Amino acid sequence: MVDSMESRQRNGKSRVRDNRPKGAKGEWRPLGMTFCLAGLAMLLMAWPTPAGLSLAGQRVLAVAVMAIGLWCTEAIPAAVTGILLVIALVLSGGVPGFPEALVGFAEPVAYFLIGVLTIGLAVLRSGLAERVACFFLRRSGGCALTLYLQMLFSFPLLALLLPSATTRTGILVFVYEQALDLGRIPRGDPLVKAVMLALNSINRLASTVLLTGGITPVLAASLIGGISWGRWLTLMIVPYGALLALGSGLIYLLYRRGFKVSLESLPANTPKPLSPKELRTLAITLGTSLLWLTDAWHHWNPALPAILAWICLLTPGIGVLTWKEFETEFGWANFFVLASSLSLARALSASGASAWIAEVIVAGMPAFARQPLLVVAVLLLAAAPIRLLIPNITGYLATTIPIAMSIGSLTGLNPVICGLAVMIAGDAVLYYPAQSASSLVVYERGHLTAAEIFRFGLWMTLLAYLVVILVALPYWQAIGEPLRLLPRG
Repeated sequence: MVDSMESRQRNGKSRVRDNRPKGAKGEWRPLGMTFCLAGLAMLLMAWPTPAGLSLAGQRVLAVAVMAIGLWCTEAIPAAVTGILLVIALVLSGGVPGFPEALVGFAEPVAYFLIGVLTIGLAVLRSGLAERVACFFLRRSGGCALTLYLQMLFSFPLLALLLPSATTRTGILVFVYEQALDLGRIPRGDPLVKAVMLALNSINRLASTVLLTGGITPVLAASLIGGISWGRWLTLMIVPYGALLALGSGLIYLLYRRGFKVSLESLPANTPKPLSPKELRTLAITLGTSLLWLTDAWHHWNPALPAILAWICLLTPGIGVLTWKEFETEFGWANFFVLASSLSLARALSASGASAWIAEVIVAGMPAFARQPLLVVAVLLLAAAPIRLLIPNITGYLATTIPIAMSIGSLTGLNPVICGLAVMIAGDAVLYYPAQSASSLVVYERGHLTAAEIFRFGLWMTLLAYLVVILVALPYWQAIGEPLRLLPRG
């Protein structure tokens, strides 16, 4: 069985699907789309600069429109779009020079991604992924829904051991690819899409429940201020539990045909002892996780343990991968898309473009001071276009939370609640893969298209609105964080 699995992996290594039309006519469609979006960008640059927006900000916005359009339509490969936007930032004058356009390639998170994906590749190549996949497949009893529920319940449990959603996704995507392959589920089946969409969009939400769960909770808590680890858990566990449950149920409804199939059962046998490769992979993975969990003591950036794991896994005699395997099977598109999107986020912030957009959208907010729910509703509605425009969650949070909190203060609302509301509205959704490293991990495997991710992002936008209004606000009121602050005596 191992030989057949390895053969299937070699034949469909990354198995990225090419959805573009074939033939002479179809070959022109990506080129035409690219020229149309480039033309739109130039038109936006030539438009009179709006009041309050710098010329550099206008040009960065034009480049952002082009890049987001190309990422969403998949007119050209995502990594090529990333390099194109770096060049466009320089040529348009959106950034002072080439070093500023490449700033995202110096961000630690880009190299954290390399380490995490290498761990996932090692889990696959060592045989650990197949071992874990067989375990889940046998426990499912041939029921697709049971396999799906096992995965969902593993998200919050694994978040305690591996707080980073990117780390979990980088490992689990290989595990469930193996499980579905062993269960003889064909590629493109609704069940495959359901599992991959859950890994793409739902898995991330389990991390934000913990203050140490990633950049989103750390940055949001820092911007809001005065929130301890325990208080954060108390504030987030119910809203994010609701998002996890509703998002998972939505995926089931959208792909319910896939849950009617039966998985091929595996013969019951006694598991073989762990091989030397599996033991080394497990030791390196657990050691890396231990360093991530103890960062409060050593204060290392999470990228450092990830890169140390990368070195160990590629070192002869210690690791389990050869350089050729890494070079061939690593999804390099992830690195280029993430790094370039960070450059774009920095440019939007530095030019003042993101702040200008947020201020324009919420300019009329103080007029709604007597309608607290209306203020929150407008904040949530404003969050969607800002999240669509800003590819990086860091840029989104840094832009929206301070403005939302200031609006809350002006209208007599609790600034903490306003900040948390826009955080949930942005964190719960993904409109295109470049908005999340964990999403890029799944997207690179070719199971989901950008259009499918975008459509689910729209559904999650609606769910996020409902959870904030109907679940989070009443819950926060009950635990001592009311929406409207009492007037000072």
